[in-house]
Amino acid sequence: MFWTGELIARTAPIRRRLLQRSPRTDRAVAAYLGLAIGDALGATVEFLTPNEIRQNIGVHRDITGGGWLRLKAGQVTDDTTMSLALGQSILASSRVDALAAAQAFDAWMRAKPVDIGNTVRRNLITFRKTGNPEASASEHDAGNGAAMRVLPVAIATFGQSTEAIIAASRAQAHVTHHNELSDAACETLILMVHDFLAGKNPVEVEKLRAEDLVRRYPVFAYDKKRRENPSGFVVDTLQAVFQAFFATETFEDCLVDVVNRGGDADTTGAIAGMLAGARYGCAELPERWLKGLDESWRDACEKQAEQLFELANLSV
Repeated sequence: MFWTGELIARTAPIRRRLLQRSPRTDRAVAAYLGLAIGDALGATVEFLTPNEIRQNIGVHRDITGGGWLRLKAGQVTDDTTMSLALGQSILASSRVDALAAAQAFDAWMRAKPVDIGNTVRRNLITFRKTGNPEASASEHDAGNGAAMRVLPVAIATFGQSTEAIIAASRAQAHVTHHNELSDAACETLILMVHDFLAGKNPVEVEKLRAEDLVRRYPVFAYDKKRRENPSGFVVDTLQAVFQAFFATETFEDCLVDVVNRGGDADTTGAIAGMLAGARYGCAELPERWLKGLDESWRDACEKQAEQLFELANLSV
């Protein structure tokens, strides 16, 4: 562990670079870094219950690696690496394209990622056999695997029409998750990122997006019992994320709250980190978490966020 002064000195160049951007670009970069930070932080306690976390760690606050995947400190999981694969396909195609996304995900799976969800694996294997980038609609595919990787779509479609945003969201999501609840979650998250990039406040965003989602799909209601030990079901995921996100006032508090709920903590951490990054911007990302994130993943997220936002500006 570095002393505070040494840590600040070592992260100063990162901080200066992150702050030399327009406000919207800054929030796009912060969203991507927030996704990776939440992923790396949450992976340590993935599949633990809140009680197990309290007994083994206390309050989980630091990027330490380990967990069931036995990660090195600062390493990320499929939440971040699938997002980067998707983002690269968007940049190569200059748009969100279902076939390009499917091919990117297939190449990602062939590279033997550290983790992969069952629904993702199953539908990518089907894609290999059929060449069809759209999985069959299924009520059983309401996992969070499409929602965890929506950020590249959100950044690339900023400023586009609602119809174009929905089409882009479903183009990537349906490669592995062709499900109405998954679609609703993905589209809500994309629009929330757009709202924060545009500088809207969280009270307005909650009413406009989260509460609207609950009106359309009451199963997503998040204002009752605290959602702990959330599963990979996209409803569990968004309930935990929304509870933590709307009940806290800092990036750090949001992520500490959500990952200490355990369960699918890398994904709840990634999604909460994405939203919190877009809400608070780079200046509010904790120094120790920026430094704790593996440098190669940190740089890849930062660079891709900038490139995707440049693409968005060219598209409007």
